[in-house]
Amino acid sequence: MRRHLWTGSGWASLGLGAIGVFVPLLPTVPFVILAAFCFARGNPKAERWLVEHPTYGPHIQAWRTRGAISRKGKVAASLAFAVSVGIGLWHLTTPWALIPLAAALIGGTWIWTRPE
Repeated sequence: MRRHLWTGSGWASLGLGAIGVFVPLLPTVPFVILAAFCFARGNPKAERWLVEHPTYGPHIQAWRTRGAISRKGKVAASLAFAVSVGIGLWHLTTPWALIPLAAALIGGTWIWTRPE
């Protein structure tokens, strides 16, 4: 039963990561890393597939070994934050418009403090 919960959580995380490719404030790689974490506990075959994936595997391995985020990933996250802040400032009224700005500042600061 526990393995099924971990596997289901892994697939849900992978699905959210896929959606994050198209939605600015929803990150892709962190959800893929979370999926690998869940699969490691519930579905070793899916974890192996994900860790060996040519696109996402290096990000997972860098995170697991050094807690690292690539420079390209940091820049992409920052650009996504900037787009989200712009949309928020354009379409929302104060104080709601400050929520995307606060999320970008907090999330961006954390991301840029990770090793590369």
